[in-house]
Amino acid sequence: MAQDAAPAPAAAQADVLEEVLVTAQRRSERLQDVPVTVTAFGADQIESAHIIGVQDVITRTPGLSFDAFPASEPRLFIRGIGSSDRGSAGDPSAAVFLDEVYLGRPSAIAFDAFDIERIEVLKGPQGTLYGRNVVGGAINVITKAPELSDFSGALEGTLGNYDRREVAGMVNVPFAQNLAALRLSGSVRKHDGYTTSTVTGGDLERGDTRSARAQLLVEPNDDLRIHLTADSTTDRGTGPANHVLFTSRPDRYPLSLDPKKSLATLDGRQDRDTYGLRAEVSWSMPFATLSYLGSHRQVDYESYYDFDGSNGTRGIEGGDLEDSRLTSNELRLLSPKDSKATWVVGVYTYNAKTDRITTNNTLNFAGRERVVQNAKLDSYAVYGDVTYPLSERLNVSAGVRYTKDKKDYHIVNQGPQQFQTVFPLDARAKASFDAVTWRLAADYHLRPNHMAYLTISRGFKSGGFQDAPSSQLAAVTPFSPEYATQYEFGLKQQFFDRALTWNNSIYLIDYTDLQTGQTVGLTKITNNAGKATIKGWETALAWRIGGGFDLALNYAYTDATFDDFATVDDNNAPINLAGNRLSRTPRNKVTVAPSYTFDFANGGQFKATAEYRYESLIYDDNNNQEPEIRQPSEFVDANAGYTSPDGTWTFSVWGKNLTDERSRTLQVLFNSTFFVAYNAPRTYGATLRWNF
Repeated sequence: MAQDAAPAPAAAQADVLEEVLVTAQRRSERLQDVPVTVTAFGADQIESAHIIGVQDVITRTPGLSFDAFPASEPRLFIRGIGSSDRGSAGDPSAAVFLDEVYLGRPSAIAFDAFDIERIEVLKGPQGTLYGRNVVGGAINVITKAPELSDFSGALEGTLGNYDRREVAGMVNVPFAQNLAALRLSGSVRKHDGYTTSTVTGGDLERGDTRSARAQLLVEPNDDLRIHLTADSTTDRGTGPANHVLFTSRPDRYPLSLDPKKSLATLDGRQDRDTYGLRAEVSWSMPFATLSYLGSHRQVDYESYYDFDGSNGTRGIEGGDLEDSRLTSNELRLLSPKDSKATWVVGVYTYNAKTDRITTNNTLNFAGRERVVQNAKLDSYAVYGDVTYPLSERLNVSAGVRYTKDKKDYHIVNQGPQQFQTVFPLDARAKASFDAVTWRLAADYHLRPNHMAYLTISRGFKSGGFQDAPSSQLAAVTPFSPEYATQYEFGLKQQFFDRALTWNNSIYLIDYTDLQTGQTVGLTKITNNAGKATIKGWETALAWRIGGGFDLALNYAYTDATFDDFATVDDNNAPINLAGNRLSRTPRNKVTVAPSYTFDFANGGQFKATAEYRYESLIYDDNNNQEPEIRQPSEFVDANAGYTSPDGTWTFSVWGKNLTDERSRTLQVLFNSTFFVAYNAPRTYGATLRWNF
């Protein structure tokens, strides 16, 4: 594969940006050599920005947004492609992978960013190499693997406002004459609630998360590598805080205008337990490397809270109880390191069993509705991908994947019928979906450190079943798969002896049969919109200016518009939403992060970073009508820290949302009443880290 010029000697590298390695193509490569738009967060950036979970990554990545209500079930949107479907027979349109393991349920997206090597955000369809249903893109979280040669460890503590208390630690222990190593890491993170209920006197949005991970790496010889992982995350939080901004029935829903106070009649809960086992075995042979990756994950999730945040006579409360078992197996054959062509072929299976109970309770009205969903999924795939150098400068890539999904679904409304269905329901259904997805790419090295690429890729997301069907027939009638074909041209360039990196990409996505949620009457249904076109430009600049100053700038312009979407309005009258923008997709999103580093004569180092983020207007519903329009938002974060001369300890102070921006993260118009929720307020703290 064509490579850029070799780096200069280390003594001349003071003003050169560090190389970023990614695995976007299932092999380790320089970010500047990969014909894919990737936003990467390294370990240093994760630590200094106090990135804790997936939501911290989403808010910092242009082209990426999310539906996170409640926060314990985040749903991703990448370049306008995403899904708010939480039903047991639905799937995400953009996926999260933890050490290459697909997290197929929103509630399964649970990890702590301590002891993480890097986080990669891949934009656009990735259906050839990365599992199933990666229509919009993928977030790859790569943990730090055990090290065979060094005994090491770290301990970190944080104190902050809202009584924030965090402790995280790691230890790496090699043994068996450096043929094996054990790595243990864990964290405990707590904070008080961001909102107070004036009715109960309790805290809402309180967090208590505990994570642990144990890894064993064994390399008995140069050809065999065995990597075993067990991890768990436990969340115990109170419910989210909803507010009433306006209503035509103040007797039922009193107004609640202060983001810091709520009229919720119960504190609620958002509890989640996730457990995972992962096994990876690689055997290097003369002609290829045979690799097996297997995993099993269990998710136990429960939420129950006040939906309307009101102590009125018709208050609404409820939640979800979910039990999921997710198992995957992947066997692949990879090209040897000395191969001229870089290739991989593999087979993949994914099995999921999800039992979900949704409860809705309208107080002083009809009683507690209980809807039970049971879904089973069996997915199979075969794939292959190859990159071949046609010359010293030109590489071509091609990949193809065949996927077949089988789904079994059972839904029962145990009554009384209120929201999910307004009729007695007990329905069973089966369906199968299959598709061929592919990619074609070419990259050309114009000169050292300057590469242009063109990629065409197609993604597929399986069909599914309604979790709030409008009729008995709708309950057994699956909605169709969705497809996206992306055309992307990009430039990856480095200037001034690699002191400045500037990457640009323009793209067009042909998005057909997209699965999109719409509220009709009292229920939310999933429709297949006819067609949408998404086009945009993304630019990322990193500049080591000199004198200790650095600048990072990322910007995404996303124009996501329906070409055809025949549906119905709240009164079931036919309408077409052609010309409307896709929900939850800002047209403009920018991040600007200047930093300054000062090296003391004794070897100590001071570093300060500020980060400004802007996100333009968002429509929370495809109707694009008031009041479900989320106004533009601006956020400012900052951190400053000192590292000792020997690097053994670092003390830093940090702040998030320093301007105390309270933008809306949820907007729902229901029963002539407008319910909203807000992002977290200003938070700040101090962190002390000790490395040994």
